[in-house]
Parts: sequence; C-alpha cells; structure tokens
Amino acid sequence: MSETRTVVEEFLRRTGEGDPGRIAALFAEKVDWMIADNPVVPWIRPRSTREEVAAHFAELAAGVEPVESGGPPVDAVVVEGGEAVITGTLTGRMRATGKEFAAPFALRLTVTRGQLTRYHLVEDSLAVAAACTPDD
Repeated sequence: MSETRTVVEEFLRRTGEGDPGRIAALFAEKVDWMIADNPVVPWIRPRSTREEVAAHFAELAAGVEPVESGGPPVDAVVVEGGEAVITGTLTGRMRATGKEFAAPFALRLTVTRGQLTRYHLVEDSLAVAAACTPDD
C-alpha cells in the first residue's frame, strides 16, 4: 500500500472518530487549506497551520451533530503518487438550527513525507448554508 493511501485511510478513520487533535496530527505544520468561502458557516474560513486545522475540526464538531457514525460516506478514493481525491456525501444536523443536510463533496489531499500538506474541499455549500440558516 502506498504511503499516500495509508495516510488518507488514517485521515478517514480519525475523522470518523471525531478527535480534532488526532485528525490535526496527520497534517504538516503548514497546510495549503481551501474550503470555498461561506459566510453563513462559522467554521469555514482560511486556515494554514496544524493548530488551525485542529480548531476547524473542533468548531465543526461543535456545530454539527453527526447523523451517521464512522465519518462521511465515501464513494471513491483515488490515489496517484502523493495526491488523493475523495468523493462522497457529507451529512449532519446543525446544532443551532436542528436542520439536517446532505452535501456531495470532493476533497483533494496531498501527502508529503507522510503528512497532509494540502486540504482542498469542494462541497455543496448551498445545502450547508441552508442548514445553518434559521427559519423565519
């Protein structure tokens, strides 16, 4: 098994466990981080360090209640060299509104010397924003 696949599978396992510190421990000290800006979602903002990655996953856990255990349902993991792409569907219930969402996603990860150095997430941000928005 390639180093990249091993790190990516461990990332998925730790994400399913939900421990922000253990997830962040897989990342390099400096990270190329990108999640499309979504001003309605409080945990989506620029990040660039391992410490900020831990904060992201802690804020995400505080804001979203899982509706399925074991992390996001994954459709595919494609690995080539140090690059990986994961596709699937993010699901959850926003703690602030009680609204559930299902958002297809694609996540590009880069592994360098055994650490995650890139995290680029593309998701159905409209579905996530709608779930964060209280009903009138």
